[in-house]
Formats: sequence, C-alpha cells, structure tokens
Amino acid sequence: MAGKKRVEIKAVWQGDLAFEGQNTAGQTIFMDSPLAEGGPKGLSPMQLLLTALAGCTAMDVISILGKKRQEVTGFEVNVVGDRAPDHPKYYEDIVLEFVVRGRHIDPQAVARAIELSETKYCSATANLRPTSNIVTKFRIEEEE
Repeated sequence: MAGKKRVEIKAVWQGDLAFEGQNTAGQTIFMDSPLAEGGPKGLSPMQLLLTALAGCTAMDVISILGKKRQEVTGFEVNVVGDRAPDHPKYYEDIVLEFVVRGRHIDPQAVARAIELSETKYCSATANLRPTSNIVTKFRIEEEE
C-alpha cells in the first residue's frame, strides 16, 4: 500500500439512533438522526458530510490566502445542500459561499485559492463531485 494513507474510524452506538464517531487517536464526534426520539442531539451524518466539505475547502483556501500574503481577519464557509428526493438521497446540488474579511483582499487571490481547492487539493470535493453539482461563490468584507 505504498503511497496510500489509511484512515480508520468507528461508530459506536449510544442508544436510539445516536452514535459516537471515533478515530484511532481517540477524538470523537457525536452523530444523531433527525428522526431520533425527542429530536436529534447531534449533527446527522449527511450534515457532517457538508461540514467535512466546508472544513476541507476552508483549510485549503485559508492556507493559500496566507501564502499569498492576504491580510485575512475573518473567514467562513457557508454551505447549502439540496438532496435528491429518492433514496439514497445524495446531495444533487451544493453551494459553497466563502466569506473573507480583511484588509485590501485581492479578489483574484480569493478566486484562485478557491479554484485550487476545488480542482487540486480538497479531497471532500473530489469525493462529492461525481454525484453533486458543486457551485462556489465568494464575497469580501473589507475591514478598516
């Protein structure tokens, strides 16, 4: 398996429809279903999928903007996903909105950072792209 990186995760049942996801380092995340009795106590697996996409691309973009010496003071990625009506109810359409706050942010630097994340670096995007139409947009909020 030269060159491959193995990731091991387990989901441990917590009762009802709740699970705790664990990695081999002992880090955890709580998952639950919108159908859980009394309401969900955590994000659903499909919400976590969008969260993973947001985190993956956000890490790429903020890293690239740092290398481009952009003066970023705040940054977030908002994600909206529309799921197919029939099972397996995958995400048909996903919109990622990058919000970059800072001083003298170059729009071309932001666009290029997003493009590199989309086409080269973000593993989550690469995994979702075959079944999902992913659209990106960004806005810059200038700070004094």
